[in-house]
Order: sequence, then C-alpha cells, then structure tokens
Amino acid sequence: MSSNKTNKRLLDWAFKLSLVTIFYNLIEGGLSTFYGAEDETLALFGFGVDSFVEVISGLGIVHMVWRMKSHSIESRDKFERAALKITGSAFYLLVLGLIVGAVINIYVGAKPHTTKVGAIIALFSIATMYFLYKAKIKVGEKLNSAPIISDAHCTKTCFYLSFILLGSALIYEIFRVPYVDALGSLGIAWYALKEGKEAFEKARTNALGCTDCCS
Repeated sequence: MSSNKTNKRLLDWAFKLSLVTIFYNLIEGGLSTFYGAEDETLALFGFGVDSFVEVISGLGIVHMVWRMKSHSIESRDKFERAALKITGSAFYLLVLGLIVGAVINIYVGAKPHTTKVGAIIALFSIATMYFLYKAKIKVGEKLNSAPIISDAHCTKTCFYLSFILLGSALIYEIFRVPYVDALGSLGIAWYALKEGKEAFEKARTNALGCTDCCS
C-alpha cells in the first residue's frame, strides 16, 4: 500500500474518531445535565456541561481533519480559531458557575439525592475516553501529526476528569461524606480552567506544528 493511500486511510479513521467523540459527548452531556439536575448533584451537572463544551472543540477538530484529508495544512483557519475561542470562553464560564454553585451548596448544606447515575456515567466515560485516546494517539503517531496527537491528549484529560466524577460519586454514595459532591465539582472546575487556558493558547498560536505529515 502506497504512503498516500496509507495516510488517506489513517485520516479517514481520524475523522471518524472525531465524529464519535462529538456524538458521544452530546449523549453524555444530555444524560449528565438531566440527571445532575434531577438528582441535585453539581459534579454530574458540571461534567455534563463540560461534555457540551467539548462538542464545540470537537467541531473544530472535525473541520481540521477534513482539511487535512484534502491537502497539507500548516495553520489553523478562522473557523478553528473561532471554535477554540468559544470553547475557551465557555470553559471559563463553566468554572465560574461551578465555583459559585459549590460555595452555595456548601453554605446551605445541599446534598445530592443520589450519585449512582454519576458513577455509572463516569465508568462508561472512562472506558470510552480510554479507547478514543489510544486510537487517536496511534493514528497521530503513524501520521506524525501534532494536531491529532494534541487532540488525543485533550481526550486523555476527559479520561482523568471522569475519575474525579467517579471518585466523588462513589465516596458520597457509599460513605455519605458531606460536601464531597461540591468538592468533586471544584475538581472539574480546575480541569475546565486548564482546558480553557489551553484553548485560548491554541487560538493565539496559528502554527499547528504539522507541515508535510498530513498530506
């Protein structure tokens, strides 16, 4: 198989992985925000909003990979930079909302009805994000593509984020530790802050770090 055909096949797979990431985050975000509000668990609700923000970021990645399929790219276009800026702004708003929500919940002594659904969603997310991370890393390394590898590391961050949700959900459900849900939401806020900062940094940096590897 020629190098061009191999690259085309790998880019097709990268494109499909990007679409799977978007659709999974849409489903995860819908379930998490619904049950987060229903069960009054701020950590799960914040996790769901984070998933929706990841969808915006994912649209930029899909667009980027689609361009890679047509020709070599060396910089982000206007759509990708706009997606990153919107993503960064949304993450910062999420951080603010989670901090305010956590403070209020701690002050009034609010507790979730249950965190079982959060634990279940976290387990599914851990399995899915691990698969997506390994698959994206494999494709990115074969293509020697810095943008795809960077996207894989964003997926790895979601993988770690799922462990925060799982930990807070299990600790509360088993031991009924006060405020652990609020603390879990603050852990999610910390990761969201990092992701927001990284999104703005990427938007300011036009170069992708990938020149002739994505043709």
